Amino acid sequence: MRRLAVGLVAVALLAACGGGGGGAQPAGSIKVTMTEFAFSPSSLSVPSGKVVLYLVNAGTVSHDIVIKDSSGNSAGRSDLISAGDSFVFTMSNLSPGTYTFICDQPGHEANGMKGTLTAT
Repeated sequence: MRRLAVGLVAVALLAACGGGGGGAQPAGSIKVTMTEFAFSPSSLSVPSGKVVLYLVNAGTVSHDIVIKDSSGNSAGRSDLISAGDSFVFTMSNLSPGTYTFICDQPGHEANGMKGTLTAT
């Protein structure tokens, strides 16, 4: 009985480490797939305000997403997402404007892992 309880706790803890709500894509979210070395899609158009991205790492190494404003300041940053994992990334109050998004893991942006986000 004790082994079963320990096993269930271990499974629950491993599930909790899945990257902030991986699994099914939430309704109303925008799916962004990450691979070496690209985002798909690489151009996003979203309404300003609350933005929910469903990030799927279909690559073989960890990736993240950093949203930068026109001055290069960070407007939002996801957790690091392991290969094969997914993550629900929410920005609560994105102002209208044009942003760039990158993976800030070493060498990823330089190899083309970037895109444009427009909030209207």
